[in-house]
Amino acid sequence: MDVAEAMNRYLAHATLERGLSPNTIEAYRRDLECYRGFLQVAGIATVAAVDEQVMADFTAGLRTGVPRAESSVQRILSSVRGLHRWLVREGIETADPTGVTRSQGRLPSLPKALSVDEVERLIAAAAAATAPLGLRDCALVEFLYAGGARISEAVGLDVDDVDLDDASAVLRGKGDKQRRVPLGVRACEALQAWLVRGRPALAAAGAGSSRLFLTLHGKPLSRQAGFAVVNDAALRAGLSAKVGPHTLRHSCATHLLEAGADVRVVQELLGHANVQTTQIYTLVTAERLRHAHAEAHPRAR
Repeated sequence: MDVAEAMNRYLAHATLERGLSPNTIEAYRRDLECYRGFLQVAGIATVAAVDEQVMADFTAGLRTGVPRAESSVQRILSSVRGLHRWLVREGIETADPTGVTRSQGRLPSLPKALSVDEVERLIAAAAAATAPLGLRDCALVEFLYAGGARISEAVGLDVDDVDLDDASAVLRGKGDKQRRVPLGVRACEALQAWLVRGRPALAAAGAGSSRLFLTLHGKPLSRQAGFAVVNDAALRAGLSAKVGPHTLRHSCATHLLEAGADVRVVQELLGHANVQTTQIYTLVTAERLRHAHAEAHPRAR
């Protein structure tokens, strides 16, 4: 089968049968286009012509060509493995050449997590924006941190998805899977203030959207705009320019584990299908423990 046709059929399968989100599909497409570009340069037009040597060359090229973080390399390789596993499973190909691409005991990179004090500064900076946007930004940041939500899940919320009496919200995650997450007192207070004193003014400027978070013109807040809200607040708070919505998700998980929460509980909160994905946060807390010990213990140096 032609490489381009194989890619398109695999992406259609991921969209229609696995129900993956448009953002995930687009990420797969970019990764596989990178792979297809390499095969074109190598003069390989069909997936049947790909063997382990080709995969070894592709893997080496990812690390020696355009500068990429190791996490990006592994993500691209994961997408390529998914394609070839699907080809074998469907009987289109008989062999999977991607075994040589598997990571050999590489430790995962630790996600960035803010301290509790840094989170407080970030929320205060978000709330300081001009009303009613300050009410919205504060509610968004509080929600991301309280619920460990992805930005796509937060901006996809409708007003009816939030139950302040029950202090919870229903999120729609990857594959359109739903989960209910609890919200703390401060998140509920920020959401209540936004719903009562902020959102009505913005909703009046739009066409009656049911989305919880709106723009100044009453339209649903986009993922990009949500990222900008967090990033701008981080800069005003004197934090790193790299702080974004996912930083708050990492921080939520890290702080819960540091306070003694069970990893399975955190897995459910974050909506991870596999607990191994959640267990990376245990490495974060262990690293913070080592750092604190080295800094504070009188016999650590």
